[in-house]
Amino acid sequence: MRPPRITPSEVDVQLAEKHTLANGVALYTLASEDFEVLRFSFVFRAGSAVQTVPFSASAAANLLAEGSTEHSAQQIAEQLDYYGSWYDVNIDRDYAYISFATLSKFFDHTLAVAEEILLRPAFPEAELRTYAAKRRQRLAIDRTKVDVEAREAFARALFGPRHPYGISSSEELYDSLTRRDVVEFYRRFYTAERCFVVCSGRIGDHELQALGNLAGRLPRRGVVEDPRFPAPETVHEAFVDHPGAVQSSLRLGRLLFPRQHPDFVGMQVVATALGGYFGSRLMQNLRERNGYTYGVVAAMVNFERAGYFAVATQVGTDVTRQALGEIYREIELLRTDPMPEEELALVKNMMTGEMMRILDGPFGIADVTIENILCGTDNYIIGENIRRIRSMTPDDVLKLARKYLAREDLVTVVAGPAGLGSRF
Repeated sequence: MRPPRITPSEVDVQLAEKHTLANGVALYTLASEDFEVLRFSFVFRAGSAVQTVPFSASAAANLLAEGSTEHSAQQIAEQLDYYGSWYDVNIDRDYAYISFATLSKFFDHTLAVAEEILLRPAFPEAELRTYAAKRRQRLAIDRTKVDVEAREAFARALFGPRHPYGISSSEELYDSLTRRDVVEFYRRFYTAERCFVVCSGRIGDHELQALGNLAGRLPRRGVVEDPRFPAPETVHEAFVDHPGAVQSSLRLGRLLFPRQHPDFVGMQVVATALGGYFGSRLMQNLRERNGYTYGVVAAMVNFERAGYFAVATQVGTDVTRQALGEIYREIELLRTDPMPEEELALVKNMMTGEMMRILDGPFGIADVTIENILCGTDNYIIGENIRRIRSMTPDDVLKLARKYLAREDLVTVVAGPAGLGSRF
């Protein structure tokens, strides 16, 4: 007999304990004795939106471990490998995330390597030139793909080509990136004023003190003013010519608001119903009924200073117009016909289940904690968001779709072969 399905209506998520260090860095801890592992993440407000030299933000983040004042890149990598430690770098428009994970018994060794990477990177000229050449080649190859062309064109259409969230710099600018550019970016933005740390796992007094000592040594440089963001310059239709393409890449959506907005969670429900899971409306239409695509997704995307709704898919060039028509039609149905209670219940369960999956384990909780800190809140919001999701009604979905998804407000971008530009 199949066990009964249990859908939680309340979720009690561990709250991070906050410690403020002498240099002002906030250190958040999520202690757990269940596993003999530990992860600590340094989050710097050092994303590409604050760079003045193209690619300097990503270069600074990715070259941190490519040599220190004491060891070469190879020696650093060998030390991490020897202790089975995991090191990861991620950078987006707003933030750089530098993370280390280790078995508890090797914490001290891993922290010593982290200290070199974070406090004493050398940014060797030879490593920079190798990195820049590889990244230039990779970006040039990526930009031969219609999905990358559409993604970049969609950002330009939403924000404008001069906006930090919409800029697409030429890959040739990697050639003019200098070590001085990278060092200056690191000096200005990898500071105590622009950092917080989240540590999860088996954390005792020794680990807390040692990590606090490291984070407490991040230098204070004073407040660095971020570049002023121009007002978005939205274009509602854009076409990217890709001769010889056998598929078109489609992006539809519109500027909305960041995660702090009271309608963000509700619009996540709308986006999930439209294209957020395998049985969503767009998947049923474009894949199952019409065979236009292997997959389609709809989602709310969050930046620090903006957010947007987006639909993305790739279809055969011969059915581009038909696929766009079906996407518009499904969006319009959300705006005109109340969603059946059974469908909405499934969407709620899917969203709740995905949240439970993410929160399974100390590292997942740490990831959500970081996201909540960036949004100016704490883990209490998780339970509140679940309550919001569970309380959504078909009328709520209808009102949100009518308010935010009018056809005239949507931005449409197509990347594909010539001749399609006048067909949507």
